[in-house]
Amino acid sequence: MELMETIGPVIHSVLHPTDFSEGSRVAFYHALKAALLARSELTLLHVSSDGTREWSDFPGVRETLERWNVLPENSPRSSVGELGIDARKIIANEPDPVEAVVNYQNKNPAELIVLATHQRQGRVSWLDRSVSEPIARKAAEMTLFITGESTGFVSADDGSVSLRRVLIPIAETPRAQPAIDAAAWLVTNLNCESGTFTLFHVGTQDSIPAVRCPEVRGWEWETELRSGDVIQTILDASNETVADLIVMATDGRNGFLDGLRGSHSERVLRQSGAPLLTVPVGSLASIYLG
Repeated sequence: MELMETIGPVIHSVLHPTDFSEGSRVAFYHALKAALLARSELTLLHVSSDGTREWSDFPGVRETLERWNVLPENSPRSSVGELGIDARKIIANEPDPVEAVVNYQNKNPAELIVLATHQRQGRVSWLDRSVSEPIARKAAEMTLFITGESTGFVSADDGSVSLRRVLIPIAETPRAQPAIDAAAWLVTNLNCESGTFTLFHVGTQDSIPAVRCPEVRGWEWETELRSGDVIQTILDASNETVADLIVMATDGRNGFLDGLRGSHSERVLRQSGAPLLTVPVGSLASIYLG
């Protein structure tokens, strides 16, 4: 039985915090593509402490959809809503961008958060500072990180998706199943016709956790075992397979800002050029996915 026959929709709302940088624009394309396919809410959120930013600074949702030939040129504003996308642009005039984003997420939960990062620091540019654990824990949701040096897997020109190789590191803890299900759900909903999921385990055959691999038409599952330093072997595997996406489960305590802290996913994010999808155990998405 295929994945889409066994679970319902996962994404009802997509949140894209933006600092209006070029990297954030790339992340915006991924957020918009996800919202388009899921027919969900899409919130573009910018935090401005000095109030100098304006509505016109946001990337254009309707203009992008026109460029992608999803909408005809000079479409009315209402045409975006007719596609099932409820798009919102918000400027929060608050001094602390981290708290502003987390507070918004707490009041308006999104199942998917899409962020741009600077690869060298592994940080979002306007979130480029330490983040306290209590704040990070409050927004524990599935997050797609796009490094500033990456063009990702959604084309800026036409919205097409290039996603054929997905690497999924698995271990006994945190539980790997939510990451596996999220990866399968993502490629199904992005209409990726064929590709390979690689389950990657640092250890032995005896230490591989028991997981189930959903059937996805056109995609195959393979398992690779290695020994050595966990982070370095993940990075080596990502480079050797030319992974288009890495999907990692997190323990749920580190929150959507887990990738900005001292975790395994942060270290992978900092050193790998591939987009990274983190799936906290216990997040809304992982609950939907089972």
